[in-house]
Amino acid sequence: MLNKYKTIIIGAGQAGLAMGYQLQLKKEPFLIIDAHQNIGDSWRLRYDSLQLFTPRSHSSLPGLKMSGNPSGYPNKDELAEYLQKYQQKFKLNVKLNKKVKSVVKVNDEFIIKTTDEKEFNCSNVIVATGPFQVPYIPKFHEELSPSINQLHTEDYKNPSSLKNGDVLIVGGGNSGMQIAVELANDNKKVYLSLGKKPKFFPYQILGKSIFWWLSVLGVMRFTINSKIGQKIKQNDPIIGKEILPLIRNGHIKTLNRATDSSGEIVYFANKTSLKPSNIIWATGYKNDYSWIKTSSENVFNSKGLPNHERGVTKEKGLYFIGLSWQYRRGSALLLGVGEDAEFIANQVTGGNLT
Repeated sequence: MLNKYKTIIIGAGQAGLAMGYQLQLKKEPFLIIDAHQNIGDSWRLRYDSLQLFTPRSHSSLPGLKMSGNPSGYPNKDELAEYLQKYQQKFKLNVKLNKKVKSVVKVNDEFIIKTTDEKEFNCSNVIVATGPFQVPYIPKFHEELSPSINQLHTEDYKNPSSLKNGDVLIVGGGNSGMQIAVELANDNKKVYLSLGKKPKFFPYQILGKSIFWWLSVLGVMRFTINSKIGQKIKQNDPIIGKEILPLIRNGHIKTLNRATDSSGEIVYFANKTSLKPSNIIWATGYKNDYSWIKTSSENVFNSKGLPNHERGVTKEKGLYFIGLSWQYRRGSALLLGVGEDAEFIANQVTGGNLT
């Protein structure tokens, strides 16, 4: 028997919960389904030392402030508990342990099938699966010897995840930088492979969070369609400078972009090589929307990514939320997803695309 709902949100992370909150304010019926066992597991199951680069003052969803020192930086377990508390406080309708395997448009309705053979029927689907979907690792990693311990950041938990010997971290985003600092402080010999020279912003300037300054200066208001927004997107900085003294004193050695491998050796763009004992692939994630079957053309581009305007697609009733730079810099962050959720809630309930 089909479970019928007006709107189904796929994903109960911050984007899905913010979306549910906005729909509930409008008394619009909905259901959120999620593959995890618990609310917050998308954060709770990540590496132990993960810390947000936004302070608590900029890490809250609409309607509920995160408790604690507003100037402090929450860790991943604190955020997981906050999301769980958020769902409980607003009694958002969530079904867990429901991993979606397909979404198919049939006439004017969507049929959602989950891996436990359940089916859901709805008029609107809001995809809130977030930026962490399928771990991406360069294909050349397959040429490496089994003697090298390889982990993606999704599987790394703490230094005990590694075997004895040096560590090569491939990728210079915030996660790669945080893990490099943790391992260097644990007296590991750390190499960091970077595709380009990173730009660093401090956590604070003159006692105020960098995000406070960015908000005051209006930087967080620039949209993806603006010239300044495009420039910021192409040069997104690393938040925090803790790694810099470790690089200067040689505890972390930076290398060029990793380009190939063979046996026990990794090769880099400047023709150098390294024989590491461990590799952590901090190479991010890729999106996979192959499970969404649409009736309209051009819903996805040639790279398989959604064609949308502020999360609204050409397929009637199909929306996305929580995408990186969906509309502004904060679209995939707690501090910005609420605004996108409010906009999409207006569209679902008959608003105009403005």
